[in-house]
Formats: sequence, C-alpha cells, structure tokens
Amino acid sequence: MVELHGAELKYARYAILSHCWGVANEEVQFKEMSELLTTSDSTRNKLRSRAGYMKILGTCERAQKEGFELVWIDTCCINKESSSELSEAINSMYKWCADSRRCYAYLQDVETSDISAEPDSNMFPKSNGLPKWFSRGWTLQELVAPKDIRFFNSRWKFIGDKKSLVHVLNWITQIPLHVLEEGLLSKRPSVAQITSWASHRSTAREEDRAYSLMGLLGVHMPMSYGEGKNAFRRLQLEIMRTSNDQSIFAWGWQTMHILQWLSATVGGNTQRVSYALARRYLMVGWYFNVFT
Repeated sequence: MVELHGAELKYARYAILSHCWGVANEEVQFKEMSELLTTSDSTRNKLRSRAGYMKILGTCERAQKEGFELVWIDTCCINKESSSELSEAINSMYKWCADSRRCYAYLQDVETSDISAEPDSNMFPKSNGLPKWFSRGWTLQELVAPKDIRFFNSRWKFIGDKKSLVHVLNWITQIPLHVLEEGLLSKRPSVAQITSWASHRSTAREEDRAYSLMGLLGVHMPMSYGEGKNAFRRLQLEIMRTSNDQSIFAWGWQTMHILQWLSATVGGNTQRVSYALARRYLMVGWYFNVFT
C-alpha cells in the first residue's frame, strides 16, 4: 500500500473500483489490508476467503492486465478509524474518481453479459428490479465523475463501457446524455436536477445521502455522523453560500421547516431574515420530498 499526496497524486496513473459494499465482516478494511503481510497464516487465509478480498483481487488482476500499477478501493484504502482521514476522503472522492484513468464498476448481482434497461423484479427483487449498483447513493458520483468507466458482471466478464452503454444508462438513471458523455463541466445541470438523480437511491447511513452528493454539487463540508437529517440542512446552507442556483429552493422542505431553519441560520432573530430571501423560499409551489 502506498500513500500519495500533492503532485504525486495529481500525476498518478491509477484505476478505481466502484462497487456495492457487502456484509461488513466480508469486506476487507484498511487495518486488515495494511497488516496482511505481518499477520498469522491462519488469519491471512481467513481474510483471503472473504468475498470482499476476492473483489479486491479481481480488481487488481484486471488493472494489472490493463497496465495499471495503482488501484484505489474505498473499503481498504480509507482508514475509517481516523475521522480526519475519513472526512478528507469523502470530500475528495469525486475528484479522485474524476482524475482516475479508469473506473471498474463491479455489478456483483449480475450474472449475464449485458444490462437491461427494463426492470426485472424477479432477478433484482431488492433494488427496484435493477442491479443493486444503480440503487446506491455513492455509486451516482462514481458513474458521473470518471471519464472511462467499464462495467463487469459477478464473474468479472466485461459488459461494456460508459460510451457503449450510454443510452441504457440514460434510461435507467435519467441522467442526461451530455452529462454521461461529457461530465458536469460542459453544461452543468441545476441543483434540483442533480438531486433528482439520487431520488431512488439509498445509503446505509442517513447522513451519507447528503455526503454522497457533495462532489456532484461542488461543495465541501466536514462530516458529522450522528447528525441525521441535519446533514441535508448543512449541505443546503453550503450550496446557498457558494451558488446562486435558484432551483435549490425547490428541494424538499415544508414552509415551517424553512422558516425555522432561516431563523436559526441568522442567530434566532426572525426579524433579521430578509424578506426577499424568505419570499424565495415561500413561493416554491412544489417539492421533491426526497430527503425529508
């Protein structure tokens, strides 16, 4: 394992893995991976029998075949015991995905060599009839950010890349073709449109539904697991601080919640809430009701 910073990271040629986490005790964590060569033979053999280890091994074998010497995988490359490192990783993840030379999307519940745009509830009963990868919050930025993303089934058989599957991906995710083909920089969608892509996605932690959108929305903020829905309030405040995108006011709060939040934001004095700002909230006549 190597740690890169600054110019080393900027010019590094690396691949990344996009996947869905399995059962926690089947994944290989940072500490386990860093101690792999020094641990006992019995512990090492048990670790190597895990599904998460086989996923890492498959990624490394694929990357090696394609000429990559470096691979980044979130399960074993983020020290989650360090809150500062975890916060840095989450705030940097979109950029790391965008700067990667290639992203491998591993669809562990797909047995076939293609992806259908039509839902199949018999095959995927727990994820709206689609492969689980399309139902998770974190994989959204992992689809949008990388320029080169290649999809593989559970046996690491190649399904296709983002370019060849663009129309299927567009149909499944409702992400515009130009975003899938060119990324967010060419013609950036509104805040409301970006958040709508996440409306049918879920995360294991409530806060991650907000944190997983930060890179897509171009904002940064510290992590605070345990804050629950307050993560969305902080995310919305940060967007307001850095953007003039008016579509944010269509994002999922009832009038009373809006007024309470505005009051708290300006120090508890409702008279200090500007009429113009409050009116922009209260004139919203429709809501996504996605995150509330």
